[in-house]
Amino acid sequence: MKDTGFTAADILLPGKDIDMEKWAVVACDQFTSQPEYWEEAGRIVGESPSTLRMILPECYLEASGKEERIRNIDETMDRYLAQGIFREYRDSFILVERQTESGTRYGLVGKLDLEKYDYSPDSVSPIRATEGTILSRIPPRKEIRRNAPLELPHIMVLISDSRKSVIEPLARKKAELETVYDSPLMLGGGHVTGYLVDSEEDRKGVYAALEAMADKLDSSNPLLYAMGDGNHSLASAKSCWEDIKQKLPAARRETHPARYALVEIENIFDPGLEFEPIHRAFFGIQQDSFDTILAHHARMIEKKETGSVAEAIRKINRQKQSFALLSGGKVYVYSLDGTERAMPAWTVQSLIDEMLAAKAGTVDYIHGVKAVEELSAKGAIGLILPEIPKETFFDSILHDKAFPRKTFSIGHANEKRYYIEARRII
Repeated sequence: MKDTGFTAADILLPGKDIDMEKWAVVACDQFTSQPEYWEEAGRIVGESPSTLRMILPECYLEASGKEERIRNIDETMDRYLAQGIFREYRDSFILVERQTESGTRYGLVGKLDLEKYDYSPDSVSPIRATEGTILSRIPPRKEIRRNAPLELPHIMVLISDSRKSVIEPLARKKAELETVYDSPLMLGGGHVTGYLVDSEEDRKGVYAALEAMADKLDSSNPLLYAMGDGNHSLASAKSCWEDIKQKLPAARRETHPARYALVEIENIFDPGLEFEPIHRAFFGIQQDSFDTILAHHARMIEKKETGSVAEAIRKINRQKQSFALLSGGKVYVYSLDGTERAMPAWTVQSLIDEMLAAKAGTVDYIHGVKAVEELSAKGAIGLILPEIPKETFFDSILHDKAFPRKTFSIGHANEKRYYIEARRII
């Protein structure tokens, strides 16, 4: 069959005596302005084996002691391997059933070929970034991966499978598959169940369905996999692979485990898959200064105070080039005209770039309206962006290239991927 870049992997899972609720923790790039979340996760885990001990939450990425944290991660991975914490499922996929507040969605864990991935803005590779990749964010993430014997994915990759031919046939037969984990997830993450997909028939079914999708693509712009979450993690894996392969003979490059990255693919047409805009919180800047910088990027700005956050959200989802702003206990709807691009996230990104260059304030990227409201109540300027229709998502990437960074996420923060599976990369 044609190589479409996504294949079964040798997947490591914790032994069945491991407490899965303590083992699985949410993606490291969540709750970056809320260290109390990660402190509570640490309290729940205690001394139990956990993926929390093998990741670096990004709220600590710039904190002191990072080098020691990374050493501890590597040592924990080595110790877990030596202690027999893991069981290995060779040449397999894992069908993931995830129950969240947004509904039930399905995904398939396997490995992606990093040779088919290019995160540059003008990429026409089969695996592609959907948001701008910030090159400065790659080196600190490479530090974590460089000497690690294992990778644990929080990467979610989208496919546009309107025929529901890749993942859904496996979901329909889940009762016939071996259940390899089944657990609630800590701190409001819902529930997750994993099913082993290891038969030759099922593997061939996945490959044939992906090949049929690939055959319908424009060969000059063959977008088959679009990043949903974890683009900078995948970009770091790609960069590490580029370093490694320079030292390998050609034959070894074909099979080296670092050539691949473990990911979960999901169908954008899965009804349980909800897109959420990623919002912004601004610190160290007053609203009048915010407005002054914004005026450099829009010919017209209309600002109206509104009665509630819910009302503001309804309005911005009905009109173009608008966002909601929370400041000083008030809620405003900003409507713009005369901007360089149609998407409000691009206009806001232009504002951010100017603000950071002038050192006029700082920004964080926030998952969930509630978190924006909480930060605004503490003095930040909270900014809520409108929804992105997922039906036009792939076409937007094909024709307009990547969105600005952190424009969308899949579900709320506690609905992101939890670390469960692992794979050897050295």
